[in-house]
Amino acid sequence: MKTNNATLEIVHGSMMHQKVDAVVNAANSDLADGGGITGLIFSTAGSDLPAEIKQKYPRGTPTGTAVITGGHKLRQPYIIHTPGPVWRSGTQGEADLLASSYRSCLEVADKAGLKSTAFCSISTGIYSYPLDKAAPLALTTVIDYLTAYPDTMLERVVFAMFEQKEYEAFEKAGVEIGGEAV
Repeated sequence: MKTNNATLEIVHGSMMHQKVDAVVNAANSDLADGGGITGLIFSTAGSDLPAEIKQKYPRGTPTGTAVITGGHKLRQPYIIHTPGPVWRSGTQGEADLLASSYRSCLEVADKAGLKSTAFCSISTGIYSYPLDKAAPLALTTVIDYLTAYPDTMLERVVFAMFEQKEYEAFEKAGVEIGGEAV
């Protein structure tokens, strides 16, 4: 999909394999090592990542916000960390917090002058956010941001979905939103 000067892509595969300036870590609010994509990012980036986090963000970051670190041993030079919301039936402001997570990542990327970033599906793993609700919200939030900020430095935003069900949910949401394939 094309929005202003930016291309939005949905791909089936790991965001760790994307040629982008930053990958987005679906973090916990302590910004600590964990399972899933967070564990993969921490193990691949190496021991300098937790040291940088401890030095720059000793108190972590609240749900719905984002912070940036170096990529260390990743192929990507930067990691944007964002704690998404835990799903609690959808009545506790989860949609607003999830949208804020995606938007905050884009703001951080813009502030850092990055041209590309890759997202995973934030909060849909152990935080149990339903994929059929998360995918359209994520895509709409990114499209709205790119539309609202036509002078953004971002030229490419990738949604890299590792699992087939994630890819299918994001692809379906993209079609329903009316995006054209790139």
